[in-house]
Amino acid sequence: MTPALFANILQPITDVAESMIKFFQSDVGMSWGLAIVALTFAVRLLVLPLSLRGIRSMRHMQVIAPEMKAIQERYKDDKERQQREMLRLYKENKVNPLASCFPFLLQIPFFIAIYQLLRGDSFTADVEQSGASEGFLFVASVIEKPQGLETGILIVLFISTTVLSFLYTTATTQTASGAQKYIFLALPVLFAPLIVSQPAGLAIYWITTNVWSLGQQVVVQRLIPAPTPEQQEAVSVAARPPPPPPRKKKRRR
Repeated sequence: MTPALFANILQPITDVAESMIKFFQSDVGMSWGLAIVALTFAVRLLVLPLSLRGIRSMRHMQVIAPEMKAIQERYKDDKERQQREMLRLYKENKVNPLASCFPFLLQIPFFIAIYQLLRGDSFTADVEQSGASEGFLFVASVIEKPQGLETGILIVLFISTTVLSFLYTTATTQTASGAQKYIFLALPVLFAPLIVSQPAGLAIYWITTNVWSLGQQVVVQRLIPAPTPEQQEAVSVAARPPPPPPRKKKRRR
């Protein structure tokens, strides 16, 4: 699939996002920077029901994780039997292992569409023709690349919000360990140069997305808490095969 064809497929989402951001700016009276923040929140609210569904599915997967591990160990030499037992486990517990991925995959086209919007000529023309201020807080212009101190502040905010969101997520879900943590922690540093090369409005969108993700994780942890070690241990004990019956001692004649 060529980039042009992919862009055409996402064009309806880009058009809707452009209409929304213009509504927040012209009808609600927000600045362009605040309109980007409002657009980000609106998109995340739109996918929130699916996100909560995916989080619930992830919690169920965490609960049965000890039993999954026991099945993998028990049938490690019989992959076909292992697969059958895993499917049976999912069915008995009404768990769809793919359900937790759908909300995150759904966010990808929205992210790409808004990325195309904020760095596109159409959005630049909207901002310039509106006559409204292009600035937002310490950002001089949402359609221009950041400069000087502005660049440093955006990079610090981007890296810190990304790292905080990741650390809180892994602390409450235990989804990464060892080398994986270092890789994920290094990613925002690798992506930070993009903030220097793109319009500042895109950095506002990224940072707002990170802030929403962090806040969502804090609220979800209270409403849908991760299973405790005691719960997982109880499932692990229940998953262990029963001990063999004791051998009868032969009587000596």
